[in-house]
Amino acid sequence: MRETAQAADLLSWYDVHARQMPWRTGPAERAAGARPNPYHVWLSEVMLQQTTVAAVREYFTRFTALWPTVGDLAAEEDARVMGEWAGLGYYARARNLLKCARVVVSDHGGTFPDTREALLKLPGIGPYTAAAIASIAFDRPEVVVDGNVERVMARLHDVHTPLPAAKPELTALAATLTPEDRPGDYAQAVMDLGATICTPRNPACGICPWRAPCAARAAGTAPELPKKTPKKPKPTRQGVAYLALREDGAWLLETRPDKGLLGGMLGWPGSGWAEEVPPHEPPLEADWRDPGGEALHTFTHFHLRLSVRVARVPMGANPRAGAFLPAATFRPSDLPTVMRKAFDLARGAFVDME
Repeated sequence: MRETAQAADLLSWYDVHARQMPWRTGPAERAAGARPNPYHVWLSEVMLQQTTVAAVREYFTRFTALWPTVGDLAAEEDARVMGEWAGLGYYARARNLLKCARVVVSDHGGTFPDTREALLKLPGIGPYTAAAIASIAFDRPEVVVDGNVERVMARLHDVHTPLPAAKPELTALAATLTPEDRPGDYAQAVMDLGATICTPRNPACGICPWRAPCAARAAGTAPELPKKTPKKPKPTRQGVAYLALREDGAWLLETRPDKGLLGGMLGWPGSGWAEEVPPHEPPLEADWRDPGGEALHTFTHFHLRLSVRVARVPMGANPRAGAFLPAATFRPSDLPTVMRKAFDLARGAFVDME
């Protein structure tokens, strides 16, 4: 009964304090009979992986305006979707987004399956995302555990085992609280609690609906939880990007291989990335200049220092790599962030060369 009462207390809090998000069907709407759109739930969950709610809002709104249904998304060209995804990072998600949309259309008639087991069979959907979609979109009593939920559970039960080793324990504790009644709202309620009350720093314990049963609050250990195993320092890699501007305003670009970092995205021809710049050759013969400065970017596992080389080339230039994209169809916003940083450096250099 204690666990049922705790879930009920949190749902009562959520009914009043639920965050408003463009992909969410709020508790008042749910009570009035509205049901979540599985496409919206799936799209938002994929976008939110390794990304903040603030960053995702604009992307979600734009994607659903461009592609109102999963069928619309599945029918779109890869390059257009990848371009609209630019800036969100973790580009494998965008590739899997398209793969998943097309499987939903081809194998499921455009309707998302409604169980965790079936969702797990779709491209790009792992255990967390499958549980979140099944719970939020279809009200299945699945255990949904993200970073916010891990923090809440660690404090609620005063768990001092450091993450990531504590994940199984925290998931098991979360399972004891997941209710049969309104599990979708409950899953979102715990995440909202972690995002707005049980925050990483300075948790607002005084207004928390779970302040009474919270063991870490009673022990005075809440601010130090969850504990985490220290991360190893990130290595630094280096590379070179070549930005060629043809006399008609076209830019030399290439589509990166599907596999690997920035897979399937537009980018500038250049070297590989390693501790020292790997052997390479420019994409075409030209008077390449070093404008000074580097495009600095941090990926999940390493820092990158990308040197830039720029050149103006004639109409007859014949590149060994990449192809010229007409100025009318080139949008810097289609580039991933590190490539856009290189473009900003090069653009200033070309102005100075005029």
